[in-house]
Amino acid sequence: MESIFHEKQEASLCAQHCLNNLLQGEYFSPVELSSIAMQLDEQERMRMAEGGLTSDEYRIFMQQPSENMDDSGFFSIQVISDALRVWGLELILFNSPEYQTLGIDPIHEGAFICNYKEHWFTVRKLGKQWFNLNSLLTGPELISDTYLALFLAQLQQEGYSIFVVKGDLPDCEADQLLQMVLVEQGQRPKLIGEDAAARDQRVQSIEPAVEEGRSYDRPTMMDEDEENLQKALALSRQQIDMEDEEADLRRAIQLSMQGGHRSEFTQLLTPNTPQSSGSSEPGSLTSEELRRRRQVFFEKQQQLKTEQTSDEHKAALNPDALRNVSDAGMSEEDMLKAAMNMSLETGSDGSKTADKK
Repeated sequence: MESIFHEKQEASLCAQHCLNNLLQGEYFSPVELSSIAMQLDEQERMRMAEGGLTSDEYRIFMQQPSENMDDSGFFSIQVISDALRVWGLELILFNSPEYQTLGIDPIHEGAFICNYKEHWFTVRKLGKQWFNLNSLLTGPELISDTYLALFLAQLQQEGYSIFVVKGDLPDCEADQLLQMVLVEQGQRPKLIGEDAAARDQRVQSIEPAVEEGRSYDRPTMMDEDEENLQKALALSRQQIDMEDEEADLRRAIQLSMQGGHRSEFTQLLTPNTPQSSGSSEPGSLTSEELRRRRQVFFEKQQQLKTEQTSDEHKAALNPDALRNVSDAGMSEEDMLKAAMNMSLETGSDGSKTADKK
């Protein structure tokens, strides 16, 4: 589709777009078409002057505006026909009974020029496929061979005048490329007016939203970039949560190395659980209970003074045991359990030493 030349509508220059889309290039400009129109006007003036410059017919003709062009950019069929004659091309009225009696299948033709209410557009075969090159569309529209006859019949029913383009059209890149490959079109191109209306509707569909006490406008539909950004932010938050959890584990291990008192450590770890021989051991807790209690412990630990341990408790901890726990590739919960067990053992050893003294 990218190789197909397609001029979109500007002002009322549909005749220029029709010719250039037919020939697949910028062959004509408004100045060149205006020049052809003025030549036609002069030829008509000379014919009217043959009846006398003082005749009523000549005077009325001179008072009327040109029928070959106007200030908006419209050009007549005579201008289009003369412009194509330079390339050896001829226009034949497809709607005429004379052409219809020939019984020629439209798919065997090369191109059509259609007109309705001063609007011109081209339907042309490129390679082995037909395309509607209407300048009012946002792009070329693929027309199947089976749909072509129905499409032309529909135009006739709507009042269009259809002209068959006879002759050899100039070579173009799109025709050469589409001789080798076939294109597929998943969605019909919209009319330029429909596309502009859809864009305006998306702009007007902005609804107010409030965030952190501020009012701002946010589109109701997020585009693909916004969705990707939201996904990236969600992944980032998950990563931060994982890092926070790892930091909590490191703080728990550090606490166990400091050798907190057994009663203080156990009370903070199990604030809502009665002390008993069967439930006081961390190994008997479920993963969910252990995670919940660990969170409570960390929150309360922030409120306690950290300088409450002694050199004796630090020396009582065997650092090789903790190193072995880390090197063994244990899970997060196993490492926390080991750290708590070592802390409890340290507290117990400290109490025994005090009793002996």
